[in-house]
Amino acid sequence: YPVDFGTDLIEAVAPLPKVCEDINLPIQAGDDTVLRRMARGYKVADYLRLVEALRARIAEVAISTDIIVGFPGETAAQFENTLRVMEQVRWDVVHVAMYSPRPGTVAATWPDDVPKAEKKRRLHAVEELQREIAAQINARLVGRTVEVLVEGQKDGKWYGRTRSNKLTFFPPPEPLAGELVQVRITEASPWALQGELVRCQP
Repeated sequence: YPVDFGTDLIEAVAPLPKVCEDINLPIQAGDDTVLRRMARGYKVADYLRLVEALRARIAEVAISTDIIVGFPGETAAQFENTLRVMEQVRWDVVHVAMYSPRPGTVAATWPDDVPKAEKKRRLHAVEELQREIAAQINARLVGRTVEVLVEGQKDGKWYGRTRSNKLTFFPPPEPLAGELVQVRITEASPWALQGELVRCQP
């Protein structure tokens, strides 16, 4: 939660080799008025300062986030602010959902006034922009060798996650489930990496 992620926590996790360089930092919306109505407790500028601090202290940190579109009262202009923040922050992963009333919350007592068709349009706009951003971020890994924790096999390949939580596939020369291996990345898409095994960790 951004309000709780202070410099003390950054300094606590940054030097630890067992803490992977992957942080989920939910923003929910990129507009201060919407954030206030959500009772998030921070403004966009606060969030941006936190992202800057994380990237300055943790080399190559991957940051993911959560976004809700169509929150009660969210205008088209306020939603455009969210897209602008996406372009500014450039998250590795964005989990996006259309707002739906949750019983017991204050927002559930408000009119759900953004039409479903408009919520879908906004959701697809977030997905399309994030597809472009993620493709550019992942393309920078092509040609590099990364550490992968192997999880299992799918469609004749091993798959696992890098330290920055990127799904990675590579051909299987031997049983490797549960191993830490080095994989050289040969291809990248917005959602996954493809590579070839370099060597297993001792």
